Amino acid sequence: MNASGQGPTSSLAAWGWDAGWQAAWDGAPRTGEPARIIEEQRGLYRLATGQGTCEAELSGRLWHQVTDVEALPGVGDYVEATPASRHRIHGVLPRRSQFVRKAAGERAVPQVAAANVDYTFIVQALGHDFNVRRLERYLALAWDGGASPVVVLNKIDQAPDAASRIDEAEAVALGVPVRAVSAVTGAGLDQLTPFLEPGKTVVLLGSSGVGKSTLVNALLGEGDPDGAIGGEPQQAVGAVRLQDGRGRHTTTSRHLLRLAGGALLIDTPGMREVGLVSLDGGLQSAFADVDDLTARCRFADCRHDGEPGCAVLEAVADGHLDPGRLESYRRLEREQAFQARKEDRALAAAARRQRAQRTRDGRAARREKFR
Repeated sequence: MNASGQGPTSSLAAWGWDAGWQAAWDGAPRTGEPARIIEEQRGLYRLATGQGTCEAELSGRLWHQVTDVEALPGVGDYVEATPASRHRIHGVLPRRSQFVRKAAGERAVPQVAAANVDYTFIVQALGHDFNVRRLERYLALAWDGGASPVVVLNKIDQAPDAASRIDEAEAVALGVPVRAVSAVTGAGLDQLTPFLEPGKTVVLLGSSGVGKSTLVNALLGEGDPDGAIGGEPQQAVGAVRLQDGRGRHTTTSRHLLRLAGGALLIDTPGMREVGLVSLDGGLQSAFADVDDLTARCRFADCRHDGEPGCAVLEAVADGHLDPGRLESYRRLEREQAFQARKEDRALAAAARRQRAQRTRDGRAARREKFR
């Protein structure tokens, strides 16, 4: 590929390819062509390339080189691929951002839900689903991934107490835009336009039933410029239970979709649980108020549990800090530490299995060679 952006790589600009990605591509020897993963499902991928879209799978070498599940390619990744009956993915370009969550279940296995995202739309419904504690978890995950979060409060047409809910969200989403919309009526959707810039990638996160798929369809409007959508709803939508507002999973895989205005949108399946893997600085960003108070505590290792001179407990006592928010912070801290310990054990076990598999493959190759 040439570095000028002409030819096949120039058509990738519609999928977010820019001068920075071109520089990253040119910075290493390449044998394939650049592509972006636009869909992932059960180990198979769909790529956008300079010639169009195609199916792909991991090359054997890449599969055996990967010792960390988090290093496997995901939707939004830019990869190096070579043509075949089904394209082969040989490498993944370094990510600018990523949203990583714990896969469902007891094992602390990291799962890359979206990569190279510019904005994270955290969608909650103004109704039964609205929960500031869950919102805090999503904010920590979004900040940790490197994308700018935006809180989208959906179903404003069904919420008579919308104003108070918006106030609650703004109280915990410090410095984060909060936008109230209705995906059904279209109210407030114009407030999302500044974040839907051509070439920018947005991921939607939220629980089942918050209306993410309906919101995707509303944002798609007239559909993909390639005509793949044709004005019909791209994502299936489902009803929610009236008693608790919970919905069914209507999105079962991750897709990267192109809006008519040139922005890119990743829809993700609704989450029953917001599992944490590790948050690094995400927890401090989501709880910047608690973090600032911690810096004023008398002791550097203050646990905010009765120590003298604790600025955090003083803020709770004088009403400047919600005790529920402090408990949420403590809970996430404990969960993060617990999951980090589990992840270390799980990654060590995965590495051992990977080494054992390579040994078996090597033995099989030698037996074949001397047969």
